Amino acid sequence: MFEKKVQIQNKAGIHCRPSSLIMTAVEKYPGNEFQLISARGKSSLASILDLLALGLQCGDTAVLQVSGPQEQEAGEKIAELLEFEFDFR
Repeated sequence: MFEKKVQIQNKAGIHCRPSSLIMTAVEKYPGNEFQLISARGKSSLASILDLLALGLQCGDTAVLQVSGPQEQEAGEKIAELLEFEFDFR
């Protein structure tokens, strides 16, 4: 199992646009199971609404867990997106 503590870096938190990019990446790893656990709850990353419901803000931390055939690659990619500071200008 891949497990990593991530800190949200995006100034606006994880809103619709970053969530969409994260979910697109999750869909590239079928057969893997994802869990994102924060102080506000946990998400299986099964849908964009599931991720948005966590209300992750800049500076929040969460633990990403991934299990499955591509857990290392998938975990590193999703962790990178969760910690990325997006610029949507």
